[in-house]
Amino acid sequence: MIILTTSSQAQTLKVIPREYSDAYTMSVRDDSTNVTVNYDITPTGNQVVTDGNYLTFNETFSPVLIENHFYDLTLFIDYNFWNTNYSLWQLYEVKWNTDDGQVVDIYNDKIFCTDQDVDQLNQNDYYKLNKDQYTFYDGFDNTYTVR
Repeated sequence: MIILTTSSQAQTLKVIPREYSDAYTMSVRDDSTNVTVNYDITPTGNQVVTDGNYLTFNETFSPVLIENHFYDLTLFIDYNFWNTNYSLWQLYEVKWNTDDGQVVDIYNDKIFCTDQDVDQLNQNDYYKLNKDQYTFYDGFDNTYTVR
């Protein structure tokens, strides 16, 4: 699961895709509203970097992500973009100038949006569902047993 914030600034995503390409399309679907937004991921606009097996890129989400919402992330290669059709023309039965709907999913994940600091690895900060909404009162001695 990827944890992002409600920031209107660019956020960094680091994934391991099934296939590498020059251009990607990222689809983000809000689980609550079922609204899908597509983003084009290109080496020039999103600072795409391949480091080992990781594909790292920056994306500014518009509209801004909503806090406490889950999103479905799908990264895919759309071969209908001009100059990215890698199909062998001898084996390709569709006319070269028409769209055929050839899309290859290369990565799927879930996104959770929160503004809380979550760093389970280094600082042992976990997501708190009722943060700043519920306070625990520890003023009584609760060792008394009623018979």
